[in-house]
Amino acid sequence: MVIRAAGAVLWRERPDGGVEVAVAHRPRYDDWSLPKGKLDPGESVYSAAVREVREETGFAAVLGRHLCRVEYRVRDSAKTVDYFSARAGDGGFDPNDEVDELVWLPPGTRPSA
Repeated sequence: MVIRAAGAVLWRERPDGGVEVAVAHRPRYDDWSLPKGKLDPGESVYSAAVREVREETGFAAVLGRHLCRVEYRVRDSAKTVDYFSARAGDGGFDPNDEVDELVWLPPGTRPSA
C-alpha cells in the first residue's frame, strides 16, 4: 500500500528583501517538519498541498512549481510526498493539535530544539 501525501516549502519575503521558510513543530512526533499531509479520497496533490498548508500553518498557499517527490517507509507501508514551492498568502498561525509552533527561518537554518 502506498500512502500519498503533499506539502510545500512555504516561503515569504522578509522586510530586508530576504526569504524565510515556515517550519512546523508536531508535538505528536516532537519533530520539525515542512507542512504536509495525506491526500483525501479523490483529491489532487495540488489541492492537498494547499489544504495541508492552510490547516497546519494558517496561511493561504500560492503554489509554484513542483520541487520533488520523497518516498519513504512508514510501518508496513510506503509513503510518497509531493512537495511544491508556495508563497505565503493571507493568514496567521494558531496552535492546534497537529502543530503547536510555527517558525519562519532563513533557508538552511534548523529550528532550535
